[in-house]
Amino acid sequence: MFAIIEAAGWPIWPLLAASVIALTLIIERFITLRRSRVVPAGLLEKVVAELKQRGPSVEMVNRVAAHSPLGRVLAAGVRNMRSSREVMKESIEEAGRAVAHDLERFLVTLGTIASISPLMGLFGTIIGMIEIFGSQGPAGSNPQQLAHGISIALYNTGFGLMIAIPSVIFWRHFRALVNAFVIDMEQQAVKLVEVVHGERRN
Repeated sequence: MFAIIEAAGWPIWPLLAASVIALTLIIERFITLRRSRVVPAGLLEKVVAELKQRGPSVEMVNRVAAHSPLGRVLAAGVRNMRSSREVMKESIEEAGRAVAHDLERFLVTLGTIASISPLMGLFGTIIGMIEIFGSQGPAGSNPQQLAHGISIALYNTGFGLMIAIPSVIFWRHFRALVNAFVIDMEQQAVKLVEVVHGERRN
């Protein structure tokens, strides 16, 4: 591995840093964006049951809000359940936008790494080409410098693609996951509004 890094030259170091950042973000998003953590099953039913039994309270709202991202959305609705339907929906939508923003955290960075990694690899390729042309002299070519230039060009191109391909895959996967969570939260929040305003029985 160290021999490859040495052969690839100094342009490989930004790519290595990008790969470490991308891997860290992918692991962090896998841990954070779990359905059981974002949209836990049965939370809406528990909130509705508690509202029917005890009614809304500050302690209950704070507990639900701290439970999960879905809890934050539902808690915003419970805080305004004595207001009109429109006010309750607006408060839920505002909380939903904030939650969606939090769920998309680090995805911009991961998408940026996916976009620039091939360009960083191309930069290394250009550096390698400069080495290759620099190996040509009046007395002939320098085989060692020529081989080093080829190594820089090929290793950086390959490594840039190795970073970009999985980064794009996981970036698209996490974006789709967040969209699915947001839709799920919207549906459950609408159910809460309809239960509170007497348009649903459960």
